[in-house]
Amino acid sequence: MIFSSKNKYTHRFYRFLLVSGYTLLLVQGCFNLKKPPDRPAGYSKPYRVMGKWYQPIPYSKGFQQQGIASWYGKKFHGRKTSSGEIYNMYAVSAAHKTLPLGTYVRVHNLNNNKKLDVRINDRGPFVSGRVIDLSYMAAKKIGMAEAGTTPVKIMALGAPGGTSSQSKMAASYVPIDYYRGNFTIQVGAFSKRQNADKFKQKLDQKFKNAHITIGQTGDKKIYRVRVGKSRTLKQAVEYENILIQNGHPDAFVVAE
Repeated sequence: MIFSSKNKYTHRFYRFLLVSGYTLLLVQGCFNLKKPPDRPAGYSKPYRVMGKWYQPIPYSKGFQQQGIASWYGKKFHGRKTSSGEIYNMYAVSAAHKTLPLGTYVRVHNLNNNKKLDVRINDRGPFVSGRVIDLSYMAAKKIGMAEAGTTPVKIMALGAPGGTSSQSKMAASYVPIDYYRGNFTIQVGAFSKRQNADKFKQKLDQKFKNAHITIGQTGDKKIYRVRVGKSRTLKQAVEYENILIQNGHPDAFVVAE
């Protein structure tokens, strides 16, 4: 969940995870520093919550994690998430500290064996031992709304790729390459189209490829204002830094 306007990235900790028979090194460290830690090349900017810095990882391929899931509801309902979307507790979504925003993950409730695919659109939970924060609806679907917390295993899936041939109801996913693809920079998100148009016109004067993408949160539309177009994550991060230096501290890279 979002705690400040500059909380989209930060915190670094190294841990080894066993994935499909091999060990994958992931950067997810935590530092109690006054200044942000140096970020590795290609990584998004860190963010700070309650005195700790968190460093998001640039890709999700092969990511697995086990720990405690929790859920968040009314206190954050209607507020902006870290992705710029408006949090809707009655929609299915989730928060994670370091996975790329937009990543789909499969959450496996180890208490009742229920599974649910959710999209990461927010940051959190910032409680020791907890690995994912579900929306109220996601928690209800996976059978943990009453308990509040439950042990889970999460696995990154990628981007939706339609439905599988085995079942019309089962979604298939395509792994996301976060180093190469179509990247742009999100600079703002608005609930009113006229505000998004006005901001886009302002960006048009200084930056190339200013455009608006329309998303949906429940029954409400969200208008995301983005600029630039890059083929690699490295190029996108360089463009992100230019935007930050030009008065847009909340700019962040997204894959389109």
